[in-house]
Amino acid sequence: MSEHSRSDAAEVREILDVVADKIPALLNQLRNTLFSAEAGKEIGSAVGAFYRELVESGIPADEALAMAKSYIGSLEGVLNQAKMGGHHGHKED
Repeated sequence: MSEHSRSDAAEVREILDVVADKIPALLNQLRNTLFSAEAGKEIGSAVGAFYRELVESGIPADEALAMAKSYIGSLEGVLNQAKMGGHHGHKED
């Protein structure tokens, strides 16, 4: 391995060490933001606005409700991934 390759490898290793130190804190902050009372209100408002927009656009109420439920399911999937990511690797799980 050349001196240049060793230098590059050491630099990449150093970058990965920094990233590995920062990611758990970032995921915890993201989780705390997503699961706050304020976030719950905003999600409720977003789902309500989505439903109203569908109905006002001529979508039948029952179809709009099904689409809003699907939208909530999509949000739940994203939130669950964030929640799992924030706990990944912790012994208390």
